[in-house]
Amino acid sequence: MADLSKFSPSEVLEPIRRFLEGELPMTPSMKVEQFLDGSTLVVRAEVPGIDPDQDVDVSVSEGMLHIKAERQEKSEHKSKSGYRSEFRYGSFSRSIALPAGAKEEDVTATYKDGVLEVRAPAPTTAPDATAKKIRIEHG
Repeated sequence: MADLSKFSPSEVLEPIRRFLEGELPMTPSMKVEQFLDGSTLVVRAEVPGIDPDQDVDVSVSEGMLHIKAERQEKSEHKSKSGYRSEFRYGSFSRSIALPAGAKEEDVTATYKDGVLEVRAPAPTTAPDATAKKIRIEHG
């Protein structure tokens, strides 16, 4: 077991504080919201502190939208008793079903203020003019 007597109480409790404040999730996750804007699926993913050109991959396959992001974050803490530097790495991914009939070439993505927004329009289909009413038999 580690000898914690070399550390101040605040240094020992620091990882617990970071966990409770959401800085150390149990499993990496990407927070998303999704909604329909007319017939367009809009997915917004919270991915602050990343370079969208290098750290994010948005793809479509088999009717699914796939978002992958990777983050490297450095935080430094200086105190009277020492110096601590932490590197945090994380890979996050989410897969979301696309609307029926959505085409890969129509999907667009933008990144602004730490939010990735992906829009996937679904074709609007006219009601089938050849629909036939089915008579219900009574038994």
